[in-house]
Amino acid sequence: MKGLTTFRAAAAFTLAWLIVAAMPVAAQDPLPSWNNTASKQAIVAFVGRVTKAGTPDFVPVPQRIATFDNDGTLWVEQPIYTQFAFAIDRVKLQAAAHPEWKTTEPFASLIDGNVEHALASGEDSVVQVLAATHAGMTTDSFDRIAREWLKTKRDARFKRPYSTLVYQPMLELLNYLRANGFKTFIVSGGGVEFMRAYAEEAYGIPPEQVIGSSGRLKYQLRGDVPELLKLPAVDVVNDKDGKVISIQKVIGRRPIAAFGNSDGDLQMLEWTAAGKGARLALLVHHDDAAREWAYDRGSKIGTLDKALDAAAAKKWVVVSMKDDWNTILPKQ
Repeated sequence: MKGLTTFRAAAAFTLAWLIVAAMPVAAQDPLPSWNNTASKQAIVAFVGRVTKAGTPDFVPVPQRIATFDNDGTLWVEQPIYTQFAFAIDRVKLQAAAHPEWKTTEPFASLIDGNVEHALASGEDSVVQVLAATHAGMTTDSFDRIAREWLKTKRDARFKRPYSTLVYQPMLELLNYLRANGFKTFIVSGGGVEFMRAYAEEAYGIPPEQVIGSSGRLKYQLRGDVPELLKLPAVDVVNDKDGKVISIQKVIGRRPIAAFGNSDGDLQMLEWTAAGKGARLALLVHHDDAAREWAYDRGSKIGTLDKALDAAAAKKWVVVSMKDDWNTILPKQ
């Protein structure tokens, strides 16, 4: 009798397990760091439209191109651009070999620790410092130095390496798009060699899918070893309409989705949204001073003014970091 009872119990357990196993499994949320707001719903709806075969909005896989700005869109850009923080450290390290910097702006102010004064002349100062501090070494040496700095240098506010100051919701979005056949590109005003030093590890975006500003290079032989030398001159500034030109030159396809956070991304979003069929143009709005930063129209870094007006007029998606994201940075 005891054996029969045990058999019945085992049979009942097996039947219950089979019933549960046969039940459909609820789809896992691909964007868990996004609150279920209109922004998330717009993203999911767009992906659903362009990936559903047999419908008017279906887009073949080779045409599923998504472009992302980097600074302020994929990772933190305040209080100064990460690459400029790297350049400041390079100025201090190289100052002894450049005594003229002590009396030359913006280098003199950077050596004294007065970053605000050094940036007084705007973009010209940034370009000048980047050109001077990134030159005179091979591309391989620069890559090694940048990788080491990104892994070890810690941001003053968040007390964590710069390489980890990426937005968790955007990492999920990148993965979500790629899982649905999208090819993801970075199209940024940042230096292309600097971004390539971490983009693959941080975002899963390989070097050949990173488009950015670049300095001039020189091919030379050191003995019988070929190398590329970085020169103290700017070749391409990949910003504003320059982003659209770079997309055409490098990718050769108009994106169907574009993501930015500032006026520097306006033309890229316009170009993307103007194409035929379903399109997604999205701006990340920094409005969460408690968890990150709050800035837009009046900011000297990541200015969001004309693009914000365009988004309202053209019904682009504007993501509120405060309301749309339940998480900002990944857990360490």
